[in-house]
Amino acid sequence: MVHVRQAQTGEADALGAVMWDAVHNGPSLYTAAQRAAWVPRAPSGPTWAARLGDQQIWVAEEAGALLGFVTLGDGGYVDFAYVRGGAQRRGIFGALMTTLEGSARDQGARRLWTHASLMAQPAFAQAGFHVIRHQDIERRGEILSRAEMEKTLI
Repeated sequence: MVHVRQAQTGEADALGAVMWDAVHNGPSLYTAAQRAAWVPRAPSGPTWAARLGDQQIWVAEEAGALLGFVTLGDGGYVDFAYVRGGAQRRGIFGALMTTLEGSARDQGARRLWTHASLMAQPAFAQAGFHVIRHQDIERRGEILSRAEMEKTLI
């Protein structure tokens, strides 16, 4: 059974591995070159931990294995939302987002927003987000399409 909880100190590298796995082993609308440019290796180390340290983080785990995570930063920004490739389409993203949204509401947030990849856009839409604008960004010489999306919490 999947359990959602707040991340613990020291889990940053494990979350980086989840992110890498989601991008490289999950279904994708990006080419192999685009995925390699997006996440060339699993984020780890002090810089990665510091980036996560400024955010609230929830993880989904099953039998002690981390399957996914979401983060909530300042201004209601959902910075990271990843589920391991082999664990996708099991409701894990929805469970994580329900927990994140409940916490955001409790803190008085009026809006959640994110930059969603092509694969994440349908999941965010199912969670009640809508597209504000489509964007193309450059990462290591590759162009990646994404969408800025938001959900009003009022």
